[in-house]
Amino acid sequence: MDLTVFLAVLVAAACHAGWNALLKLNLESLTATTLVAVASGLVSLPVVAVLGVPNAAAWPYLAGSVIIHTLYYLALAQAYRTGDLGQVYPIARGTAPLMTALLSAFVLGELLSLTAWMGVALLGCGILLLALRGGRAMKPFDARGVSFALLTSLTITSYSIVDGTGARVAQAPVLYTAWLFVLSAIVMAVIGVWLRGPQLRPAIATRGGLALAGAALSVLAYVIAIWAMTRAPIAVVAALRETSVLFAALFSTLLLREPVMPARIIAALIVLAGALLLRLA
Repeated sequence: MDLTVFLAVLVAAACHAGWNALLKLNLESLTATTLVAVASGLVSLPVVAVLGVPNAAAWPYLAGSVIIHTLYYLALAQAYRTGDLGQVYPIARGTAPLMTALLSAFVLGELLSLTAWMGVALLGCGILLLALRGGRAMKPFDARGVSFALLTSLTITSYSIVDGTGARVAQAPVLYTAWLFVLSAIVMAVIGVWLRGPQLRPAIATRGGLALAGAALSVLAYVIAIWAMTRAPIAVVAALRETSVLFAALFSTLLLREPVMPARIIAALIVLAGALLLRLA
């Protein structure tokens, strides 16, 4: 992988972990997710206004991706109701690299080298170690939370394939991503008003700035990732993007005061090894 693309995806990973950390800061999870989704649309509006609309071939991918992203937002919000950021986040991201690599090979014909497969496998193992052994000691297993985290992982795999392909078809990754956020914002605004209407106004008043910060991180992270998918295999970019678990573990300790678990340190080293293999690939 080209060094510029490699470093850019690492920046995207840090931004992605950052906005997920913001979801855990003193705000009900679905309300926080709605605010970030809507704010992401607002942040993306200037790009849409300046660059216009993508070509017609990109719209089926955009429509499918909006549906998948809506499921992603809802599943992620449910997963964060009960779990630690340092455990829920890895579960949500853990199986996505392997599933994305397999799907991109069969659906898109993007075959990876042995080194890349080793990197993907190490990333998956490290992330799953965080998921299985990285939670708080004595914290009971929550089947419902884990189920929603796994559903989130499935949506991640799906939108990675759809958006990586859609951005290539659009031949304009920034424009494609901006429209994705604008359309997703409209859908999430409707859902948010329906499910959390009375809570949204005070949340905007007290956490509007936080939502905009999360939105800026979210948009930047995904624009970089989609741009990278037009210049490198989708599976490799998607896998490397999951190094965000390293940043999530750091944020969960420094910002959220979640405990430092030995398994988290070991898993972080495994993830780092996987990332280095992807760089070599």
